[in-house]
Amino acid sequence: MTSTPETIPLLIYIIAAVGLFGLLLTAAWWLGEKSTNRNKERPYESGVIPAGSARLPLTVPFYLIAIFFIVFDVETAFIFTWAVAWEQLGLAGLLHITFFIVALLVGLAWLWIKNGLEWGPSRMRKYHESD
Repeated sequence: MTSTPETIPLLIYIIAAVGLFGLLLTAAWWLGEKSTNRNKERPYESGVIPAGSARLPLTVPFYLIAIFFIVFDVETAFIFTWAVAWEQLGLAGLLHITFFIVALLVGLAWLWIKNGLEWGPSRMRKYHESD
């Protein structure tokens, strides 16, 4: 590998970054406390010691929540940009944005049919009532 004058600063930066990284890891290992006990190995969340198991039978439909996000947030960004260029786009732009909104409404209807909008305490209540 031949070093050109342009790559020398990059090599110096990489060597310095890796060296600093190694130095900090070594210092943390050397200066860190080596003892352990039961309390150190317990889960800790926001100052509250957990009670019970975190393994609950939740059926959170993440892909449905993602579609929900797209329907309302990304749609807004596209409609605002379309509205800014309304005069330049004319009837063709109106047809395109109409098709876009209809496609997203179909996605929202599918999300509604699949009960993707029902998540949280009310969904858990229905889940436990069916047991």
